[in-house]
Amino acid sequence: MRTAYIGMGGNMASWAGTPEATLAAAALRLESLGRVVSRSSLYSTEPVGFAAQPRFVNAVVALQTELEPEELLAGLLAVEQEFGRNRAEGFANGPRTLDLDILLLDDLKVSEAGLEIPHPRLAERAFVLVPLCEIDPLILDPISGRTVAQLLDSLLPGSRGEVDAVVQIKDGGWRADSGRCAAGPGGA
Repeated sequence: MRTAYIGMGGNMASWAGTPEATLAAAALRLESLGRVVSRSSLYSTEPVGFAAQPRFVNAVVALQTELEPEELLAGLLAVEQEFGRNRAEGFANGPRTLDLDILLLDDLKVSEAGLEIPHPRLAERAFVLVPLCEIDPLILDPISGRTVAQLLDSLLPGSRGEVDAVVQIKDGGWRADSGRCAAGPGGA
């Protein structure tokens, strides 16, 4: 059984309700692809790329799965569609009900059309690294050989504004594991 770290995000309401409710419902739906063993907190984040849109709600879940990478991606895309996302109609970095990305899948390296693991912008995105680091700061990026805590630390000096823009949401309806990453917001 492999562990996949799935980045979750959205900034538009779906049939489930607010982006917070959508992420909670989508996390339950991910159980059809494996077993969710850990969830980060929810974070409110500024949009990247196209700024003229609402803030996003982001999180990361750890999913134990027996699916091959291509099957996992197909399953994630199907869950996105269930929540009203049509990737063909949207535009890059635009508003969306749900975005599900494979960030890491154990130590696999995959590079093929439509699928790249680890996620190609993993080390550049505080809105992914902060919640991923919360789940487990010692997860290794198989490309750089660095932990997610080290990736976040290296992002901090040049991107303090981006990291400060990742704000934890206190939400009683979303169960998160206790934070363990000192480099995250409010950390050392």
